[in-house]
Amino acid sequence: MKKVAVFGNAGGGKSTLSKKLSQITGLPLYVLDKIKSQSGGKLVPDKDYKLAHQKILVSDQWIIDGFGCMETLWLRLNEADSLIFVDLPLYVHGWWVTKRLITGYFKPPEGWPSNSPILRSSLSSYRVLWLCHKYLTPKYREYIEQAQSIKNVYHIRSTKQISQFFELIEKEEKEQGG
Repeated sequence: MKKVAVFGNAGGGKSTLSKKLSQITGLPLYVLDKIKSQSGGKLVPDKDYKLAHQKILVSDQWIIDGFGCMETLWLRLNEADSLIFVDLPLYVHGWWVTKRLITGYFKPPEGWPSNSPILRSSLSSYRVLWLCHKYLTPKYREYIEQAQSIKNVYHIRSTKQISQFFELIEKEEKEQGG
C-alpha cells in the first residue's frame, strides 16, 4: 500500500478515514477539496488543480481523498495500487451530510478548506448524493470488481466495516514493522 485512492459518495466519512489511514501508515495525505478550492470555497483554476493532481500522482507515495473531477478521477484510480471505496447505504451518506451541516457551524468539517461556506457546500453535497448514487456508484462498483485481481481493493459497505478496515491495516502495519 503506497498509492491509495479513497473515493465514494458525499458524506461517507472519506476525509476522516483518510486522515486516520495516513496516521496509521505514515503515507502523505492529499485532500482534493483543499487542492481544488481555496479558503472560503473559491475554486482554483482547473489547469492549476490538474497540474497539482498530476504532481501527486507521479510521487512515490500518497493517499488521495476525494473526487476532484471526472477527468482526474479515473487517472487516480488507475495509478493507485490500493482502492478504498466507501459505499455505505444512501441514507447513511444523507444522514452524515446532515450531521456535517449541523456540526459544521461549530467545527469545520474534516477535509474542507478553511472558511468553507457550510450551507452552500452542504446543499451541493445533497445534490451530489443522488446523482453519484445513480450514475457514478455503479461505475465505481464495476471498476473495483475488475481491479480486484491487480490492486488491493477495500469495498466498505457498512459503518462496522470502517472499524474492521482500521483493525486490518493496523495489524498489517505491525506485521511489517511500520
